[in-house]
Amino acid sequence: MASRRVDAGGRVVTPAAGDGSADAGSPAGGLDAAFVRRWVAALEAMVTDAEGRLTELDAAIGDADHGTNMTRGLRAATATLDAGSTAGPADACRETGLALTRAIGGASGPLYGTVFVAMGDALPPGAEVSADELAAALREGLRAVQRLGAAVAGDKTMIDAIAPAVAELEQRLVEGSSLPEALALAAVAAERGAEATVPMRARKGRASYLGARSEGHQDPGATSSAMLFEAMSRAVRP
Repeated sequence: MASRRVDAGGRVVTPAAGDGSADAGSPAGGLDAAFVRRWVAALEAMVTDAEGRLTELDAAIGDADHGTNMTRGLRAATATLDAGSTAGPADACRETGLALTRAIGGASGPLYGTVFVAMGDALPPGAEVSADELAAALREGLRAVQRLGAAVAGDKTMIDAIAPAVAELEQRLVEGSSLPEALALAAVAAERGAEATVPMRARKGRASYLGARSEGHQDPGATSSAMLFEAMSRAVRP
């Protein structure tokens, strides 16, 4: 695969086209709208299987509806992508985000919708994007949801899963890992981030009203966010 380095401005630099090195974007060489459809479909399947667990986690510190809301939203997003004719991954991400915002109730809809819409806005137009462009778009998705929810790592929210996963993905790509390898490790980082919310005291959202009683429970938003990275990892496996 193409070697990478980071320039003085902190940007990831890849060799110029035609130098004989392979693109690490995916097994096929690039990430297209079909990749986004596979990602969202995999996430829908995972969330549907875990609906009861997500609802149980939310019952302890929230409204007991995270599982059902996420399942409904992802079904709507999958249906939107299956019915559409998106030309590239940027449009597919935007459509996913808008569908999630419309279909998911409570706070989760705007938050998850913001991640995908921000990714769509950050990705370049065209039929395919690279691994580095995907990582940069995920970073923009993280920034956008942090602006919306005013949360940081340690607040016991979805940020506790997304932030370490994005950092892991960026670092592994800089070090020269393939995208499947990098996403697999990012998914592990997201899962560990979700598990790390158990002893935390919530500082944002409805759970924050519980004070010390929010401790000892895994955050449902961080849990579903970890699934987001595992689903992405599955979507790029050869």
